[in-house]
Amino acid sequence: MNFSEYVKQDAVSLADRVWRREVTADELLALALRQNETAQPKTNAICRMMETEARAQLQKPLTGALAGVPFLIKDIAQDYAGLPTAAGSRALQKNVAAEHSHVVRAYLEAGLVIFGKTNLPELGLKGVSDSQTNGRVCNPWNAAHTPGGSSGGAAAAVASGVVPMAAANDGGGSIRIPAACCGLFGLKPSRGLISAGPGCGEYWFGASAEGVISRSVRDTAAALDVIAGGEPGEPFFAARPSEAYAKSMPRDPGRLRIGFSAASPIGTDVHPEAKAAVERAAALLRGLGHEVEEASPEIDGAALAKAFLHVYFGQVAAMVAQARAAGAGREDFELLSRVLATLGDAVSAGVLTTHLLKWNEFARALARFHQRYDMLLTPTLAHPPVRHGQGDPSAVEQSLLGLLDRTGLLGFMARQGWFDSTIDKIALDSLQYVPFTQLANLTGVPAMSVPLHWTADGLPLGVQFVGHMGDEVRLLQLARQLETAQPWFDRLPAWVTQA
Repeated sequence: MNFSEYVKQDAVSLADRVWRREVTADELLALALRQNETAQPKTNAICRMMETEARAQLQKPLTGALAGVPFLIKDIAQDYAGLPTAAGSRALQKNVAAEHSHVVRAYLEAGLVIFGKTNLPELGLKGVSDSQTNGRVCNPWNAAHTPGGSSGGAAAAVASGVVPMAAANDGGGSIRIPAACCGLFGLKPSRGLISAGPGCGEYWFGASAEGVISRSVRDTAAALDVIAGGEPGEPFFAARPSEAYAKSMPRDPGRLRIGFSAASPIGTDVHPEAKAAVERAAALLRGLGHEVEEASPEIDGAALAKAFLHVYFGQVAAMVAQARAAGAGREDFELLSRVLATLGDAVSAGVLTTHLLKWNEFARALARFHQRYDMLLTPTLAHPPVRHGQGDPSAVEQSLLGLLDRTGLLGFMARQGWFDSTIDKIALDSLQYVPFTQLANLTGVPAMSVPLHWTADGLPLGVQFVGHMGDEVRLLQLARQLETAQPWFDRLPAWVTQA
C-alpha cells in the first residue's frame, strides 16, 4: 500500500485490510510515520513521539476490532503507563502515569497502534492550541489559522492524513471545535458513558467526555464501541445500548424534528459564514425529509457562560495546586493559567456550588426543548477558524496581569470581590468565538460537529447538533445520512492529497 491508498481508507477499512492480510500493521505504521515527517513541520500536531512503544506493540499479536491501525492519543486525561501526561505544560513534564487510563487500555485492546501524543493548549484550557512549551498547532487548511482546541493536535493530525482518527476529549467543546476548524467529524458522548478512570472519577464535575476526531462517521461509531464502559468505583455510569453503535449507525434515523438557531446564546456577534453554515444545513435536512424550524431552548446563555467559567476557574486552581504539591513551581505555568488559578482560588465554595446547582436548570430547560424537538442545530463556532493570536490579550494587558500576579495584588483584588463586575466581560471575551458548545457539557447530553460547510476562503466550518441524553445512536445515524448526502471524507488540504 502506498500513501495515496492509505489516505483513502478510514480506520475500519484499514483494520479490515490488515485482517485480510492485504497489508501489515508494520506497513501502516511506516506510512503514518512517513506522512508525519511531512506534516509535522507544517502543523506541529504531535508533542511526543512514541515510536518505541509502537514498535513494542508490533512485536506482539494484535487483536481487536481495529487491530493494526496507527493511532494517536491526546496528552491530557489519557494516561499511558510510564510516560508523562504533561497537558501541554512545563509544570507537568514529570507527571509520569503509573497505569493506563481506561480509554488508553481500551484503544490498545482494540489493537490500535499508538505512536504519539498530540499537542494542545496548556491544561486544555482554550479553543486554540498554543502551548508555550510545545509550540502552537497550525491548521492544515491554512497555517496562519488555528486548528481549534483543545484537541487541536488531534484534529491537525487527522486532517493532514497522518491517521484516519485520533483520540480527543471535550470539556467545553474540545472535540467539536477542532473538528469544525479542520473539516472533520467530532462527537462528544453523553456524561458517564465512558470512564475517566481509574486515576479520576470525573473531569470537570462530569462536563468532560472522551471520544475521537475522525474523517468518517463509522470510525467514530467503531471507536465508541471500543471505549464505552466503566471501571470499578465509577461515580456513575450511563448504560450503553444493547446493539453496537457500528451496527446501528448505518440505519435511517427516521423523520426528525430539528430546531435550529444561529444566534449567539451570549449575545455576541455571529459571523455571516457561521449563519450560512446553519442555513445550508437546514436546507439539506429539509431535502432529506426532516422537519426543520427556527427554535432554541429557553436558557439564559449568559448565566450558563458564567456557570461554566466559575467551574473552569476552580478546576484550573485545583490542577495548579496539585502540580505544585508534586514539586512544580508557580512560574512553570503560563501567565493565563496562573491568572485563572488565582481567580479560582478567590471563588468561595458557596459561590462555586451555586453555579454548579444551575446546571440542573439548564438540563431541565434543554429537556423541555427536546420534548418537542429531536435535536438542536447551531453553528459549532461563531466565527471561521481564527488567525493565530486573534483575541489574545494585548502586550500591555499581559504586562499588567503579570505585574499583578507577581506582586500578589491579583489575588488580593479577587478575594475582595473587585473582579466580580468583570466576570461578565470575561465570559463575553473568552467565549465570543465559541459560545455554542458549553451547553452540551454542562447538561451532559451528546453533541456532534459535522463538516458541512467551507468558507469562501476555503476554511472548514462545521455545524453542531445537540441530542437527547444517551441518544448517540440517532446522532450517528443522522451524521451518516448527512455524510452520504454531502460526502466530506475525500475533502482534504491540497498538500495532503498531492503527497
